[in-house]
Amino acid sequence: MPRTKPFDEHYDKYEEWFSKNRSVYQSELKAIGHFIPKCGKGVEIGIGSGKFAVPFGIKVGVEPSKAMRKLARKKRIRVYTAVAESLPFGAGQFDFALMVTTICFVDDIKKSFQEVERILKNGGYFIIGFVDKESSLGRRYEKEKEANIFYREATFFSTEEVLSLLGECGFEEPEVIQTVFGELAEIRSIQDYKEGYGEGGFVVIQARKVS
Repeated sequence: MPRTKPFDEHYDKYEEWFSKNRSVYQSELKAIGHFIPKCGKGVEIGIGSGKFAVPFGIKVGVEPSKAMRKLARKKRIRVYTAVAESLPFGAGQFDFALMVTTICFVDDIKKSFQEVERILKNGGYFIIGFVDKESSLGRRYEKEKEANIFYREATFFSTEEVLSLLGECGFEEPEVIQTVFGELAEIRSIQDYKEGYGEGGFVVIQARKVS
């Protein structure tokens, strides 16, 4: 069952987070942008209000939250009402797919990855941004999740778990970078990303569908 209630009821607080943590948001954009293809048709799964789709020119998305869909559509994004485990697209339609802080809210992460594999063209790229469970930020979110209106129902994953699932679902050649170093409240400028994982709280993985 989609975990949309917090986003429908507190969409204003969701938007507020990006304003309050602007440098964190910009750091995440910078890291994700490293992998976004210069051309091709893309889709964002769990598009939210379009905070990541708009900067990257993504015009199509999937979002189960009614409030989030409404915000995204105001930005002229074509948003479908659906969940990651059952995407409303035919096979091989997209050159790349993006998921940002979405995997912790899906009911079946493996099924969602299989769906992405299905809708991507051969050679297409899957780009995932998420909070690494094993990072200091991930451990803090896990510890304090009951007090967080958005993350109390979240299931966090480690980078190694995500990489393993990607391999099981037909993705190869993964590349991993990380950003968001230190406490969120202390990040006052855009951070550079670096290869690998284990230090940054936010990890971005790109993997390719290989037929």
